[in-house]
Amino acid sequence: MSEHHVLNPATEEIVATVPASTASDVDAAVARAVKAQGSWANVAPGDRARLLRRFAAVIDDHVEELARLEVAEAGHPIGNARWEAGNARDLFDYAAGGVERLTGRQIPVAGGMNITIHEPLGVVAVIAPWNFPMPIASWGVAPALAAGNAVLLKPAETTPLTAIRLAELGLEAGLPEGLFQVLPGAGRVAGNALVEHPAVAKVVFTGSTAVGKQIMAKCAAGVKRVTLELGGKSPNIVFADADLAKAAAAAPGSFLDNTGQDCCARSRILVQRSVLDRFLELLEPAVKAWRVGDPADPDTRMGPLISAAQRETVRSYVPDGAPVVIRGEAPEGKGFWYPATVLAPTSPDDPAVTEEIFGPVAVILPFEDEADAVRLANATDYGLSGSIWTRDVGRALRVSGAVAAGNLSVNSHSSVRYWTPFGGYKRSGLGRELGPDALAAFTETKNVFISTEEN
Repeated sequence: MSEHHVLNPATEEIVATVPASTASDVDAAVARAVKAQGSWANVAPGDRARLLRRFAAVIDDHVEELARLEVAEAGHPIGNARWEAGNARDLFDYAAGGVERLTGRQIPVAGGMNITIHEPLGVVAVIAPWNFPMPIASWGVAPALAAGNAVLLKPAETTPLTAIRLAELGLEAGLPEGLFQVLPGAGRVAGNALVEHPAVAKVVFTGSTAVGKQIMAKCAAGVKRVTLELGGKSPNIVFADADLAKAAAAAPGSFLDNTGQDCCARSRILVQRSVLDRFLELLEPAVKAWRVGDPADPDTRMGPLISAAQRETVRSYVPDGAPVVIRGEAPEGKGFWYPATVLAPTSPDDPAVTEEIFGPVAVILPFEDEADAVRLANATDYGLSGSIWTRDVGRALRVSGAVAAGNLSVNSHSSVRYWTPFGGYKRSGLGRELGPDALAAFTETKNVFISTEEN
């Protein structure tokens, strides 16, 4: 069996060596999952909910351990990593609450009674990304288990450690053997085998739009269900009537959190022209105040990029002579560091304006009026998230209705809450995750008609 080295992106040191799953490993794991799922689906809803709550409690007991693993494999600041571990815990707790509320409907019909029933799909594959390994894996794993499915989780090659530990904690909590398994390895091997396996009923994928399209095409061959959370190029729209001080203070977090490796990053800052100069004056000190450094330091707000390859990708969007208007600092030496950068491109076709960078780089663009702001916001193939800063409630509602994105915030940059639905428009994805309907996305709806007519 081949192995994969896990690097600490802040030091470039090897922190672990993990076996890479093969297609044969996937076959064996699917067989175990099929067996476990049949029993799991017949567990009484209250007992299934109690097991998932116990899983959440075990995660809570290991939040610090999981956070330290996240720091080591992903380079996330320790404060962020603790939040992520706690979020994984909360996702399982929330999903447990949905088990006994996964109800069908009674639909009035002539000649009898009609009811609908939610039944689990069977075996679900979750292919998780490296940018938020624990939370995004749990987006799929928690509701899929709660709905009565077995889950096979393939973490990203660079960040498998928290996934492996979560599966171990699931067994410690009492989940049946084979119900929740982790298959680390290459996407082209383990991921592909999962997507093409006939016994896998659904694939949940978070990652690039290019890979998402490939997975969607493969799933189409077997008419397999798929949920895709893909790329983004989200706008941060600042109107002249906004509280500029608050908007500028909040803006760095919208594209620097997780070192910009966030599909929801507001990497296009659209500012009404009449206040552009003032906004830039306020933005510069806010960007430079972000502390970049050792992820294990509680005062650090931004860590390194995930890899040398990702750093080169980010650098390609800021060539020599690029229109840099704000630049922060970053450590030198070992580690995949890159400074916070704000560009002011003059062309709407600049790749930094149109393409997802996935790094701590934003562009700032002026707009004239409300219609122009909407036009610029929608001038993208993506539609995942966005923010609107204004004191005018009517304008907030109008612009929210006009911007083609799945998750919008007014006077805020909050995009993801586990109790509200999340997903994208256009090439940002397909389907919705999280929220009160999360469990239903992992079920079949069966319709049953019972005649009441006399024979």
